[in-house]
Amino acid sequence: MTLRAEETRRVLLLGGTGEARRLAEALAADPRYDVISSLAGRTADPGLPPGRTRIGGFGGPDGLAAWLRDERIGAVVDATHPFAALMTESAVLAAERTGVPLLVLRRPGWTEGPGDDWRRVPSLEAAAADLPGERVFLTTGRKNLAAFAGDARRWFLVRSVDPPEPPLPPRMETVLARGPFTVDEELALMREHAIDALVTKDSGSAMTSAKLTAARTLGVPVVMVDRPPAPDGVPIAATVEEAVAWLAHAG
Repeated sequence: MTLRAEETRRVLLLGGTGEARRLAEALAADPRYDVISSLAGRTADPGLPPGRTRIGGFGGPDGLAAWLRDERIGAVVDATHPFAALMTESAVLAAERTGVPLLVLRRPGWTEGPGDDWRRVPSLEAAAADLPGERVFLTTGRKNLAAFAGDARRWFLVRSVDPPEPPLPPRMETVLARGPFTVDEELALMREHAIDALVTKDSGSAMTSAKLTAARTLGVPVVMVDRPPAPDGVPIAATVEEAVAWLAHAG
């Protein structure tokens, strides 16, 4: 069903990604929509998208379902990070319980190219169990270091926006920085610290892909953690434009 010009649909946008921000910008400029962006609040100073925002969790699927009813939400777009599996699961269950249409906006993952040396693994634990190299660059997020905490042999370089949370590897250095980073910056960082292995998650973002180009240039192997599978039975959009088109016809 297409909305009539005089109708306004309230959209909950589960955000935290560049695609979420761009979608919020598009919806905030469209009189057909009243957009509310929800951020997890995992960084101390998140960049706020245009329109209304809320920060923090909902209290699981039941809490989210109640919130959708109370706020008279007409559609939900889950544009969270591809690894935010718990939030996506809550969104799917809440949408099922309330009948609110749900779209998952997921950018495509990265693809290995000529000159790359990637080792794909299903989890961070699998990555930690078979690490190449002795000086490892971890770009897996500040809350995802427990799998490497028992490795006293290797030295780790950890980069995150906010300080990492324990448990932590015993031999490590932290770089606090917010991207995006250029290829030259990534090359300089990896050379400075003599990095001989990179561990990252398959987020698929062009904003964070410079490290992969740097690794290819330096001949550094990349341990790539595969993203969780997309939920069954839920429409998936790969781009903001596809999400806008879905919202125009979902009902």
